[in-house]
Amino acid sequence: MSFLKEFKEFAMRGNVFDMAVGVVIGSTFTAIVNSLVGNIIMPLVSVITGGYDIASLGVELAPAVGETPAVVLGYGAFLSAIVDFLLVAFVLFLFVKGMNKLREKSHKKEEPAPAPAPKRVCPFCKMEIADDATRCPHCTSVLE
Repeated sequence: MSFLKEFKEFAMRGNVFDMAVGVVIGSTFTAIVNSLVGNIIMPLVSVITGGYDIASLGVELAPAVGETPAVVLGYGAFLSAIVDFLLVAFVLFLFVKGMNKLREKSHKKEEPAPAPAPKRVCPFCKMEIADDATRCPHCTSVLE
């Protein structure tokens, strides 16, 4: 089998194509979620915290000397990344929860019909009889 033929078979498999579509959709969905967090949620958080920017927090380990800048342990950027992650994870959780509810509604199984009541049987001839019968129509026995 030639190399090109093997590659064509590999590339044209359904699961490879599905995976490629998933990656493309995933990357665009990432852009949507990042935009939601960065442009809508974070400004609201900034208003709530009074405009305080935690990304600028840090501890100066060594002062600046001449042309050499100060050595700063920027833990604020790390905290900001954690907050961003938690917000993105929360937004994704809400999206998945909403999609699951939609899927659940669209695939809602119909309740099975209740089982019919058991038929009344003549105790003498064991034939089915009407519920309100006082005498068996088959063997003419008197029923209780």
